[in-house]
Amino acid sequence: MASDRMATPQSSSRQSSSLSSSPMSTRMQSLQVDSVQRWMEDLRHMTEVECMCVLQAKPIGVEEDSQQGELIVASGVGAGDHVARNNLQTLLRRALVVSTELGKMFQRLEKGRWQRVHSTAVRANCHVRSLVHEYSAARSTPPEMQKYEKSLLEKCMELTNITERCLHTDDEFFLKSMREAIHEILTDVSDSFSNMIDMALANEIRVLIKQIDSSDNVHTIGSAISNLLSLTQDGPQLCSIIAKEGAVVALFKICRQDRFRDLYAHALRTVASICCVEEGIKQLDKVDGILCLADILTDENSVEAARAEAAAVVAQITSPHHTSTQHLASFLESMHDIVTALIKLCESASCGEVFLLASAALANITFFDSMACEILLQLNAIQILLQACRDRQRVDTPYSKDQVVTILANLSVLEQCASEVLQEQGIERLLLLLGEKPSSSSPSEGAACERVQQKAAVTLARLSRDSDVAQTAIQLKAVPRLIELCRSPTERNNSDSVLVACLAALRRLAAGCPDSIEPADHQQLIKPRLVDSFLLCSNMEESFV
Repeated sequence: MASDRMATPQSSSRQSSSLSSSPMSTRMQSLQVDSVQRWMEDLRHMTEVECMCVLQAKPIGVEEDSQQGELIVASGVGAGDHVARNNLQTLLRRALVVSTELGKMFQRLEKGRWQRVHSTAVRANCHVRSLVHEYSAARSTPPEMQKYEKSLLEKCMELTNITERCLHTDDEFFLKSMREAIHEILTDVSDSFSNMIDMALANEIRVLIKQIDSSDNVHTIGSAISNLLSLTQDGPQLCSIIAKEGAVVALFKICRQDRFRDLYAHALRTVASICCVEEGIKQLDKVDGILCLADILTDENSVEAARAEAAAVVAQITSPHHTSTQHLASFLESMHDIVTALIKLCESASCGEVFLLASAALANITFFDSMACEILLQLNAIQILLQACRDRQRVDTPYSKDQVVTILANLSVLEQCASEVLQEQGIERLLLLLGEKPSSSSPSEGAACERVQQKAAVTLARLSRDSDVAQTAIQLKAVPRLIELCRSPTERNNSDSVLVACLAALRRLAAGCPDSIEPADHQQLIKPRLVDSFLLCSNMEESFV
């Protein structure tokens, strides 16, 4: 059976059971452009190999009276903060092109396709040179990065030359030795390129952080924050670089100044994304970020959006998927205030997303500290959460229901929880949650529904220690539903975890009321060992007769 503390699984989306990691999926910012415009933008970063070989990636000068040339340049670089955005986009796109070419080269080298190995080496060389020249023209390159650039360009040229030699021989022994040498050089090129890109990105990130730190202009700061948020969507590695460069410190500096109140939500959303990595959480702890979050959550003058984003940060840093727990020591000092503010936010939420963020934070908190459960009971959390489940405006997706049932599962370990659940007709709600089904073919929605069913069964099993709860559940026909979930794989989305939870709940009810189970069901689902009943049900095929 599931453990007594229910974890809330994490995903990169805000519509996951706890906000991640992942960095946060529904926050992905896509470029809203039509296909032709996207093709024209991508075309700027793709070049004809023959032309690049001749030009050696040297930029073509723009004539002062060339209107067409001015238009081409203008399409790539705007003014002010737009320049930083274009530099980052260009850098990331170029890096993707080069990484793709290097990946192809590794594959073709293994297959011994020497003609393609050489052509790919030439293309990669051209793209790297073009990237280096373009970046140097757009931004002053730090000295340490210049060393990497020089070494990388030399290795790319060596790679081009050595692959060309392999075109003019059929000597297998020579080609075998060359394959090993090329593989070593190619690995060096990949590592050097990765390091150079990290340095270039760190340089761009420093520019953005400097804008946040030194500017008094709300628009400039907001634009820099937007660019940082966009970068966080490119993966954990980039989030680590952003955290190491001091972005979390700069963002909390904004959140501590009343004149930038309009930027709180935007800044905190970015902090939540950065904190999908341990380095981000460490930086948050260093600047007493938890105290700042508590202040925003408990401030009656804070707008709902800011409090919701503060809740998102709390959900992120309390995720059970983080290995480091040092920051939780300072969190415990403010836990009562934070939990109180979060349950109030659940009660007053104006939309589903706000409720999701607040409830996800509470779900994670109840997972790691039992004192939070006691605080929630004192704050009438069961009544608030069950009433929210009846409000489609607040609880409108399986993801929100997942948070609610996680909290209920964790609260149900406390004896006094049973009477409150009964009073609020919570058993009826749990039976409805046992019937949760996805409304689309989305894998994430299907997984959320499975978690809802599993935790609803676990909650029912725990609460059924109370004889009044068990009697109510049986009167509401919980037993037939649990049997159906055990016997019908499609009813439980073929989930083994749902099966185990339902078997456990069924056995708990049967222990208190043996007459509620038919003899045949008792023989298969109750009498054998749990593992034997599990194996029987997991191998059971549905009858469509």
